[in-house]
Amino acid sequence: MFTKRFESLPVYLLATIPQKKRDLIAKGVDVIDLGAGDADLAPPPAAVAALQAAAADPNMSRYGFGLGLPAYREAVSAWMQKRFGHTFDPLKEVVPLIGSKEGIAHLAFAYLQKGDVAIIPDPGYLAYLGGTLLSEAEPYLYPITPRTNFLVELDEIPAEVLKRAKILYLNYPNNPTAAVAPMEYLERVVRRCKELGIILVYDNAYSEMTFDGYVAPSIFDVPGARDVAIEFHSLSKTYNMTGWRCGWACGNAAIVGALGKVKSFLDTGQFMAVQKAGIAALDSWASWVPGNVEVFRERRDAAVAAFRANGFAGVESPKASMYLWVPLPAGIKSLEFHERLMAEEGVIALAGSSLGAGGEGFFRVSFVTSPARITEAAVRAGRVLRRMEAR
Repeated sequence: MFTKRFESLPVYLLATIPQKKRDLIAKGVDVIDLGAGDADLAPPPAAVAALQAAAADPNMSRYGFGLGLPAYREAVSAWMQKRFGHTFDPLKEVVPLIGSKEGIAHLAFAYLQKGDVAIIPDPGYLAYLGGTLLSEAEPYLYPITPRTNFLVELDEIPAEVLKRAKILYLNYPNNPTAAVAPMEYLERVVRRCKELGIILVYDNAYSEMTFDGYVAPSIFDVPGARDVAIEFHSLSKTYNMTGWRCGWACGNAAIVGALGKVKSFLDTGQFMAVQKAGIAALDSWASWVPGNVEVFRERRDAAVAAFRANGFAGVESPKASMYLWVPLPAGIKSLEFHERLMAEEGVIALAGSSLGAGGEGFFRVSFVTSPARITEAAVRAGRVLRRMEAR
């Protein structure tokens, strides 16, 4: 008999797609997968070389425990200083993670219980919802829509909900909408979180994937944010290291320490050879990342042009992230569009509703393959759209 908290978990659509993709390929279908944010690009050569060397060192195969590789903590602290100008104690204000996803979900175990509320953007990264539900707390799903420029406006949330809220999850640059948050907005959010006693969990996984001169901030650019915030970063998207599972959280020492304590009961640390590779990746930030981001810019431009040309007139060009958030015409459901696009044309794009009810009316395209393949996917998507509009 499953627990109620287990049964409260929704289907994770992305987890079901790999088998469907295999089935299509086995039938001879030419599949174009724009679903997961998992690019077909190589990691920095320095990271690969560092992993190879470290894997041959027996000391790297020992337990890392929560401390992990001290040099990785120091590299994270140095990068945060270089990138954002903020100093973090490597031992007290940084915690290594097995990818930012697990840390985001596990933080809830320290702060949420029955009767508590977590405020979650809808649509949003499902780790926010998963950690909340597994902590037996109540998710308050705030619809992020064009009306608020995809921002979570705390003052629109009922007072009785805010009284019970313990955590607010924010993610800008945003997945899936690609929205960015103005500094004035972040200042308002920090101020309200301090007034309400809410922990601000700031998911900054896309901070380096920005275009056209836009530079994403850290939440710690806001004065006073350290009183209430913890910020999550990942090597997955920026460095094409999704499967390596290497990230970190930094910020308020008490919040970071709480996450570290939870993790001490759940894991014994990331493989230290991967942490060694993480150091090499961070060291390559200035020389390697701009070229990688340029590849994503080319893919973004191709995606915007191709989807606009094939009937998706409402597409806007994002300033950041690796996603296009594509509006569907009224009356076309995102899950049906997703299913027909995959079945009829062999194209995988993520239904907006799979990331929360607030995502209905949109689908997400990831810049994970070449401009030519993205363009071909848009042509096929246009055919499905026309067939659905003609019925």
